[in-house]
Amino acid sequence: MKKWFALYSNILYLHFSEQYYNLPESAKNASSPQNPLKRLFRIVGYTVLRLLGNIFQSVEKPGVLTAKVWLYVVSQNNVDSLRFVQKHLPGSIFVAGQSKNIGRYHENVARLSLRRKVLYYYKLPSLLFQFLRHNRKSTLRFLDLLFDAVGFYEVYYRKLRQYRPSAVVFANDHNADARAMLLAAGSLGIKTVYIQHASVSTLFPPLSFDLNLLEGQDSLDKYRQCGAISGRVELVGMPKADLYIPYRNTSTSIRTIGIGCNVMDELDEIEKLLQVLSAGFPDLAIILRPHPRDNRNFARLSAIGSNIRLSDSRAVATFDYLRQVDAQVSATSGIHLEAVLLNVWSIFYDFSPNHKIEDYYGFVRHGLVDVAATPEDIVRLLLMHRYTKPAVLDRAKYYCATVGTPYDGRSAELSAFYLKSFLSL
Repeated sequence: MKKWFALYSNILYLHFSEQYYNLPESAKNASSPQNPLKRLFRIVGYTVLRLLGNIFQSVEKPGVLTAKVWLYVVSQNNVDSLRFVQKHLPGSIFVAGQSKNIGRYHENVARLSLRRKVLYYYKLPSLLFQFLRHNRKSTLRFLDLLFDAVGFYEVYYRKLRQYRPSAVVFANDHNADARAMLLAAGSLGIKTVYIQHASVSTLFPPLSFDLNLLEGQDSLDKYRQCGAISGRVELVGMPKADLYIPYRNTSTSIRTIGIGCNVMDELDEIEKLLQVLSAGFPDLAIILRPHPRDNRNFARLSAIGSNIRLSDSRAVATFDYLRQVDAQVSATSGIHLEAVLLNVWSIFYDFSPNHKIEDYYGFVRHGLVDVAATPEDIVRLLLMHRYTKPAVLDRAKYYCATVGTPYDGRSAELSAFYLKSFLSL
């Protein structure tokens, strides 16, 4: 039982940490519903639709999976971040768990059968006892995450041993299924590679991949705070941004404002800012972009003014949205860095004033963004810089190692060089 607890504590490292538990509920709700009944319904739904539903589906194609480089993905964003690997490593394949939602790439990912996952739930009572004993409050709050995690390691260990991929490349280092795959690969001596796909936090697990390709010094500094780093580290910039470097914003005036919001942001606060901006700048275009996982009704917000329109984040890539704007407003979000990489002026504005997440990514502390505390502050900043839009690209150097170097716009090429060298290809 102690070995099981140690294994699953590692798999659930982020969500069962003290720091994660102390985050505002608005942040935690993205992973696990705050309402206990909703968590129970989630467990019941998972049992019926996933555990039992997977038993009756055949999804694996052994000929596709055997002896390949696996690009293990848990989201649409992961695929976007690793697509360049397929280009540079022909024959590498995207792989995901049986029912994992991969957005618009859902049908283009090889699947690993999770039929056998249900067989390992005999471990749940022992695991639940151990987790309650060591971390009662997190266990009660995130029981659905523990329930979901059971069996991933055991199934993935069998799949890795069966198909023997030459390596597994990850874009996520903290989701339970991704960590289960990482630990299983490590147990079998299969090479593992991590390619950072988004801004990171000091809450993340310590790096434990054989090769770690990070965006810049900021990421390395944060991971050093997470714990001892295993494996080789290289700073390669942001490969997914390469195609958009030629489209960096060169405008000296502001014609279009973007508002990128996420599931932690309060609709009333977004509405308040939209009303002020739409009335104060009727001749400027405003694009409201909700997060892909945000299912709230934003249509009513777009009706606030005729100069407001929605950007569909499920269909429009983040950088394509950023190409349309000159200034961008968001709260705690990695979109700030992506904006600055395109020389789009980005402003931090807290849309959750009652549930503060203090500079989660350090963007304010290191001067990547400007800060506004009220809608009136944003109006003042826009009036001050409407015809003298700040050039902000150099602010990204600490976060993106290739900015201002010969590899600016060639991060994928640099990453592929390190990857091929590591894999001896």
